[in-house]
Amino acid sequence: MGRKYIDCREYGGDGKCSLYLSADTEEELLDAVIEHATAVHCYQDTPEFREKMKKGFKEEP
Repeated sequence: MGRKYIDCREYGGDGKCSLYLSADTEEELLDAVIEHATAVHCYQDTPEFREKMKKGFKEEP
């Protein structure tokens, strides 16, 4: 099984964020995504937001 990743460029916003996050586990990736999204993009850490982000996770080849 490959690493999980998410690319911030795929989520709109101001289009200036080029961060690409990857991790071996979904839990580790989700923690990093939430930290980035709340600190940099001012999103609220809610169960709904977490679920939305998890749905956007992809697996590296």
